[in-house]
Amino acid sequence: MGNSKAMRVLVVGASGLVGQGVLRACLQSVNVAQVVALVRRAGSVPSDVDEIVLPDFLQCAATGESLAGFDACFYCAGSPPVGTPEAEYRQVTLQITRAVAEAWSAANPAGCFLYVSGAQANPRSRIMPLRVKGETEQALAQLPVRAVMLRPAGVRPVAGTGTRHAMLKPFYLLARPLMAVAEVLLPALTTSNLAIGQAMIALARMPSPPAVVECAQINRLARAPSAR
Repeated sequence: MGNSKAMRVLVVGASGLVGQGVLRACLQSVNVAQVVALVRRAGSVPSDVDEIVLPDFLQCAATGESLAGFDACFYCAGSPPVGTPEAEYRQVTLQITRAVAEAWSAANPAGCFLYVSGAQANPRSRIMPLRVKGETEQALAQLPVRAVMLRPAGVRPVAGTGTRHAMLKPFYLLARPLMAVAEVLLPALTTSNLAIGQAMIALARMPSPPAVVECAQINRLARAPSAR
């Protein structure tokens, strides 16, 4: 049976393509009492969303009590897997994620940490982004809280959301209609950023959520009553 209490949720990466949809899902949900965004710069999210401003996420352990009192953390931050040098990708994907996760879990020992990973994440992969994502999953699995890895494949930005990266904007402009069709016909290959948020809400309310959630299951969870 799920948790009947409306949750207080911290969203990390709320201004990114995935995070925008996750933030919208939280704001629309009766199961979320408050959503707070961890941001590097003030004003990064809509004005009706509370912010914790921290210019360097590696210093998350020094934030004190501001990270306490949350039921769940929805971690959506990351670097584009294409065009990002490995050293930078590793710092953003593994080191920063781990710093935030460890600080948040220490402040919320009864909470649930949900991480947006990626399809085929594997610490033994020969493909750098998949390998680093897999290493990050391994690190998060050691947290002293419930931890869930979501592995979306293609992610469709719903209307009113989109990527901040100029080189990717033409792709999403052209691909969005096709991805909407694929989301219905091929749910194992495509989901939406809103559905990811809805699935996160459903998972966070579970006493014992699965450790890994693949793309098709994200779409199924997004349709559940507990996701709204």
